Amino acid sequence: MPENKDLVLCYNRGCGKLFNPNDNDKDECCHHPGSPVFHDAYKGWSCCNKKSVDFTEFLNIKGCTQSKHSNVKPPEPEKKALDKELDKKEVIEVRAPIVGPQLVRPPFDTPLVTLEARIADSLKDIVNKSAQQTAKSSESGAIEIGTTCKNGGCNVSYEGPQSNNSMCTYHPGCPVFHEGLKFWSCCQKRTTDFNTFLSQPGCTTGNHKWLKESAPSGTVKCRWDWHQTPDYVIISVYAKKYNPTASFVKINPIRLNTKLIFTEEDNAAFELDLELRGVIDVSKSSASMLSTKVEIKLKKGEPGAWSKLDFPREAPKKEVAPPTQVVEADLDDAVDLSDVEAIHSIGKVNVSD
Repeated sequence: MPENKDLVLCYNRGCGKLFNPNDNDKDECCHHPGSPVFHDAYKGWSCCNKKSVDFTEFLNIKGCTQSKHSNVKPPEPEKKALDKELDKKEVIEVRAPIVGPQLVRPPFDTPLVTLEARIADSLKDIVNKSAQQTAKSSESGAIEIGTTCKNGGCNVSYEGPQSNNSMCTYHPGCPVFHEGLKFWSCCQKRTTDFNTFLSQPGCTTGNHKWLKESAPSGTVKCRWDWHQTPDYVIISVYAKKYNPTASFVKINPIRLNTKLIFTEEDNAAFELDLELRGVIDVSKSSASMLSTKVEIKLKKGEPGAWSKLDFPREAPKKEVAPPTQVVEADLDDAVDLSDVEAIHSIGKVNVSD
């Protein structure tokens, strides 16, 4: 078909048809009066809710409004002009006010206050039973009937002196639990079922061990951690079978001193002595001694979050005396030959005047 020179292109968005300006009396233009919107991989028009993720489908979305064709290009959205003098303008930096510590930190050696810890009934029962068993074993000095062998993996119970003659099959290693697997470090037989792990036969034979070996008196390693709320700092020390009456929790506004005594381990102790990062309110702090842990709840003296729990403290360095330097003097200069007595095999002859 020959091209009609009287036809012009319609610039309404979504139309793009040719029309005759002299014959443009009817509303035959179907277009989008809005602007295109591209957001989160979706493509659509601001005038209607038709969206698509494909660009070709977006171009073929039928217009939502009918009017006359127009050969006038719609105005482009205005772009913000760049301020050429932006680099020359003064930059005003606004920051939140830095609130420093309002409370004065007292000395680290301020007298400590002992907290009256709340002792759980479960811990009292465990300590009483342990004390009774210790008293019975110390009085009789014999192994009770029914005592289980303390070697790992051996479930044999003591039934009398004849039990000492039986062979003990046990695991000399330690149990390992890693990524759902359960095994002994000595034989590496792995399983995911806990009952199967407990029933694994030992890999070494030897004699039964009916009594638990007491740890030497000294220090005990206990795991501990901490967390905080807007008003409190909570420290948890995880321990079992400690003596709540001999143990204590002492604090001052910037210091925490905790000591746990383990009677069954020959009075071995765990001690935690920290210089706290912030200031606390001693009167509103508390402590609880439970069967599995000691929980210390410290009231913050001022609002705010602590970046860390404590300040690291260096142990006092022992002064080492410098080694004494021995100066070897020249014998000719150090000895006055006029005062030397010569000793001969015959006798002593004094050569001095």
